[in-house]
Amino acid sequence: MPKASSKKHHHGVSKASSYTTAAPTPATSKTTHNIFKMNTDIGQHILKNPGIATAIVEKAGLKQSDTVLEVGPGTGNLTVRLLERAKRVTAIEQDPRMAAELTKRVQEHPALHKRLELLIGDAIKLQPWPRCDVCVANTPYQISSPLVFRLLAAEPAPRAAVLMLQREFAMRLFARPGDKLYSRLSANVQMWARVAHVMKVGRNNFSPPPLVESSVVRIEPKVPRPAISYEEWDGLLRVCFVRKNKTLRAAFLGMTAVMEMVERNWRTWCAQNDVLIEDGEGEGGEEQGMEVDGVEEDEWGGIMDVDDEDDELPDFLKEERDRLASQKTRSNPKRKKRGKVAELVREKVRKVLEDETQLADKRARMCDQGDFLKLIYEFNQVGIHFS
Repeated sequence: MPKASSKKHHHGVSKASSYTTAAPTPATSKTTHNIFKMNTDIGQHILKNPGIATAIVEKAGLKQSDTVLEVGPGTGNLTVRLLERAKRVTAIEQDPRMAAELTKRVQEHPALHKRLELLIGDAIKLQPWPRCDVCVANTPYQISSPLVFRLLAAEPAPRAAVLMLQREFAMRLFARPGDKLYSRLSANVQMWARVAHVMKVGRNNFSPPPLVESSVVRIEPKVPRPAISYEEWDGLLRVCFVRKNKTLRAAFLGMTAVMEMVERNWRTWCAQNDVLIEDGEGEGGEEQGMEVDGVEEDEWGGIMDVDDEDDELPDFLKEERDRLASQKTRSNPKRKKRGKVAELVREKVRKVLEDETQLADKRARMCDQGDFLKLIYEFNQVGIHFS
């Protein structure tokens, strides 16, 4: 296939030329997916049911003045319908072959072609993120979580996002405290947006069929946005949901890496607010053998497994995991005694969990929005931040 001429438009993403062409279609080919093999490793499953494509565009509630962002347009079954309704469509496609097919298809309609901006590259790595009024996507399932989080963090946020998602992932968006699927994703999405289930979509509506069933959801970011830092909120949730079935006492006081992160952040806050710190060795003995929530810290080395695929292990926990792994190669590693600052921060955390919020014995999977907001407020009151 001849390479499309392109020029740089965003970091790591190229802008497709108007003269991009597709390889000649063999005489025996009847459908687009026969031109080349679909790469299911990057989520290439073309929506072939025109009724569902039309319903998705209808649920987007487009205005003639809207700019639409489409992630993963494929061969354009949704794109053409979006171009007919919106002022402009910015489509991000990772596969140059798909981009060529889409360009060829739209070139047949000059009025639609001039409204399309086609970017070739990874939508998640794209910088800067294109501004849009509405986002529509037959989402490659591998990027569902980062795409949703990026949409929630976007400034300004789109008016709405209509996304095709894996059925189980979609159900996590609606999960409530106490539900099996309730996770960091659930708490985050419900904090920043209202979510509605649009329709179920069976496997046979795609070519090639995926291994799982799908659902279409509509996400509407709240306006005005909650008066809280997204990074602060998400930072707290990352700690709480590292192991959602453990108590918050264990999630904080039972994890060395978490307490070290909290201490570093508190030191930073003190430096920014001219608060003097008295360093030195504390009186609490060595940092080992402490039992929290019935689990001795040494039993799991301060690192717990993650419950859900969408809840990635925070970087500070990865660093602590690697540090502990290197320690195991040495015999009888010695632990330093806990310092005065570490003891002070530990007492602050204990007081917030046990006295101020009385949430120490509650598990993350049972906490609602009010519980997490209460935690953030009380931690911030004593200079502890998570962003």
